[in-house]
Amino acid sequence: MEAGMWEQLKGRVRQQWGKLTDQDLEQLHGHGEELAGKIQQRYGLAKEEAERQAKEFRSRNNWN
Repeated sequence: MEAGMWEQLKGRVRQQWGKLTDQDLEQLHGHGEELAGKIQQRYGLAKEEAERQAKEFRSRNNWN
């Protein structure tokens, strides 16, 4: 993903999940499939709920 697009996406992630740290976001760069785990870890959500939120966000933002 090009740098400018990643910065925009990072901003959207921060808006939705403000508890994610800068380190979390850097780990997600190029590894979007790990978003659910980060959400689950920071927010204490059930795995299924974290996966649902991550899948919806990634789909809405064309983050493959």
